[in-house]
Amino acid sequence: MFNLVFFEPEIPPNTGNATRLCCNTGSRLHLIKPLGFSLGDKLLKRAGLDYIEYSEIRTHQNWQEFLETCSPERIFAFSTKGETAHSEENFEAGDYFLFGPETRGLPDEIRTSQEIHRVLKIPMMPGSRSLNLSNSAAVVIYEAWRQNGFSVE
Repeated sequence: MFNLVFFEPEIPPNTGNATRLCCNTGSRLHLIKPLGFSLGDKLLKRAGLDYIEYSEIRTHQNWQEFLETCSPERIFAFSTKGETAHSEENFEAGDYFLFGPETRGLPDEIRTSQEIHRVLKIPMMPGSRSLNLSNSAAVVIYEAWRQNGFSVE
């Protein structure tokens, strides 16, 4: 239903948690290389439990290959630099939700590229730096799924 995209993820348990999230919400996980770990990493497998074998995970060599392979219609980038809250957007089945690496976020050239439909933020308390990557992904996926009546199609 939805597509969760991690650009150059660095921390294996976040991706493992996202694997479980996607499996339980009918979403697809896209990982754009380079990854900060191997897909055989024990921390990734531990966080993903047995969901990894049931999940649809696609890896892409780079941003351009991701765009060419998937041809996404609407990509929503998530950043602390976004102006609009995620809850103010209307999401549709098939949307792509793009998150950057844990330690540095999305590079400016991707966040501001023409392929990005809109840059959104997840509201936080003033002075906060950022949320955990897998927690942020869960907030967004569940909001999008809620807006679509928790449809399983």
